[in-house]
Amino acid sequence: MKPTLDLSCFKNNDIRGVIGKQINEPLAYLLGKAFGEYVLSATPETPFDGLAQVVIGRDNRETSLSLQEAMTKGLIESGITVIDLGMTGTEEVYFATRHLKAIGGIQITASHNPINYNGMKLVGVDASPISKDNGLDQIKQRIEALEQEPVSDLPISHVQPSDSCRTASILAPYVEHLLSYITPSKLSPMKIAVNAGNGVAGHVIDDLEKRFNELNAPITFIKVHHSPDGKFPNGIPNPLIKENQIATRDAVLAHSADLGIAWDGDFDRCFFFDEKGNYIEGYYIVGLLAEAFLVKQPNATVLHDMRMTWNTIEVANTHGGKAIGIKAGHALIKEKMRETNAVYGGEMSAHHYFRDFGYCDSGMIPWLLVIELMSKTQQSLHQLTSTSIDRFPSSGEINRRVSDPEQVMACVLSHYRDNAVEIDHTDGISMNMDSWRFNLRKSNTELLIRLNVETKQDRALLSLKVDELLSFLI
Repeated sequence: MKPTLDLSCFKNNDIRGVIGKQINEPLAYLLGKAFGEYVLSATPETPFDGLAQVVIGRDNRETSLSLQEAMTKGLIESGITVIDLGMTGTEEVYFATRHLKAIGGIQITASHNPINYNGMKLVGVDASPISKDNGLDQIKQRIEALEQEPVSDLPISHVQPSDSCRTASILAPYVEHLLSYITPSKLSPMKIAVNAGNGVAGHVIDDLEKRFNELNAPITFIKVHHSPDGKFPNGIPNPLIKENQIATRDAVLAHSADLGIAWDGDFDRCFFFDEKGNYIEGYYIVGLLAEAFLVKQPNATVLHDMRMTWNTIEVANTHGGKAIGIKAGHALIKEKMRETNAVYGGEMSAHHYFRDFGYCDSGMIPWLLVIELMSKTQQSLHQLTSTSIDRFPSSGEINRRVSDPEQVMACVLSHYRDNAVEIDHTDGISMNMDSWRFNLRKSNTELLIRLNVETKQDRALLSLKVDELLSFLI
């Protein structure tokens, strides 16, 4: 009898879980088959160029190649022509899906998750998101049906190139697209410490370095943990972990760099350090990128998540733009960006979305825009962010495990309701008390409460209110 698959790895926006227990080759095979059937049914009668193509890439985790091979077999059996991109970041799959006019794309990655995890991110035509409410549940249901069917006798691994599977590289056009967001010839001389975390960002940095040299752009890279290594000898590539920030900070200080940049494993998020080695909270980067677009496109619309908002709203107002708050989550943000024609969308968690990148998130476009802004203003990253940090000091996201998230949320709402000048339920509870505000939201997958607090130029009040709110989170 075939073992039953554990499909608890299906989350709201992707698939991820423990290797062996949830993520394995049988799942990958059936997922490839189910995904192929799904995108074929969701595609117009005549696919682009008459071919039903799906692009697939992978990160450098030790199980990613075998999972890719199993998934490729399933895709081919569903009638799909597979384009193998090799080792890529997630945004390269997004770009390739659009650039090659594929009807879908798959990235095999566990990004910043522990070393015993892996997973998959899926997109449809034009790199449109596939999430729980938009196809992912249907794919899951199809896998459940496929489990009951006889298993093919064909071997899962060692898929060979054929008419149904070919390799392709999109690195050159992808890098050219990245460079289209800036004017390289106008960049000031700059030294940048870059930390790939032994994930897969390194090859893109290497190609950008080559192009900068060809264009005489005076950018020098200090490379940290640059080579991909699925054993992650320097820790899992998650720059939100304090210990993982040390290497980037130290490289900035040791080399007198102008800034530092670190990425998660599949580099769809990037994290910034100023010239003093200070880690810059993602909230302030959202405001900075909103400014980078609004100085070029006045009156444009930008989106932001509701966790912390005041700085982004002020930036938009200052530059004549429009800021719209929305619930966090890539599928929701991408949908709202299309609806509002927003030029940019940002989450304080370091996900940044761009209209000209198919409304997808990128970990490469943000730092290119930042170094261009530094060059234009002749200001350091510290100078560009310090005013916002002082005007709107924030707590950063604080997570607490609680026994009953719903009860905690209700208790907090009741306690502060009478003092609030504004209450918003777009994403959890956002309460504005005029001189300070907070957002409280529960995790979709764990018994966790996530708290963010900000004030208006009052660090003492920030500390007081954080402690006060934490007293409820038990």
